[in-house]
Amino acid sequence: MILNPALRYRLAVASRAVAAIGGGYALSAMAAALLAILLPMAPAEAVITATLLSFIVFCCAVLWVFAARTAWRAWAGIVLPGAVLGLILVVTPMLRSMA
Repeated sequence: MILNPALRYRLAVASRAVAAIGGGYALSAMAAALLAILLPMAPAEAVITATLLSFIVFCCAVLWVFAARTAWRAWAGIVLPGAVLGLILVVTPMLRSMA
């Protein structure tokens, strides 16, 4: 099925918007959770600092999504770092419990 070029463009923009909003939120939430665990501060200060830094992560994710050459690259730029952060977030408590 060959799509109309105008429809392809609209779908690509919609895909980028979903990546920016949903993927950016997920990426910034994982970054905040990981930073809250890893920052060498009092727990309350680490959570506040991580939350504030997550706003920067979200803004950078949105900028990345709309600056990427294709929608596929935009999604890859959100999913791959998110997967890495998620893996580190899962592994970190296990490593701390072993120490």
